[in-house]
Amino acid sequence: MKYLVMVQGSQADYEAMTGQPSSHSPAWSEKDLQAMFSHMEAINNDLAESGELVDAQGLVEPARTRLVSLDDEGRPVISDGPYGETKELLAGYWVLDCASLERVTEIAVRVARCPVPEGATDYPVVIRPIQDGGGDLC
Repeated sequence: MKYLVMVQGSQADYEAMTGQPSSHSPAWSEKDLQAMFSHMEAINNDLAESGELVDAQGLVEPARTRLVSLDDEGRPVISDGPYGETKELLAGYWVLDCASLERVTEIAVRVARCPVPEGATDYPVVIRPIQDGGGDLC
């Protein structure tokens, strides 16, 4: 079965990774960043080797987000981010093809153990099964 494994973050987290601390997140050092990148690279390499990796991507900062909706007359309403009311956003994801929910949970635990600077927010890793084939969502 395929699963979407998601990691969360906030605009403040992205800013902290560029050395700008906030009350939400301490500034990351180059060593902190390299530890995170090495951890994620090891996970990706292991998943590629096991054949479970379908896709994995980190996403750019929420400030570069665009929200598209419709007004009451069906006209597009386009807004750029970040959005003050949104605290946590998708920061990156994996699409995995795993034999069981237990296996993908083991992987999510490994992702959750990613090194971060002391005082950084710990976000849960979210697992969502991907609907198989033929179901229409729209």
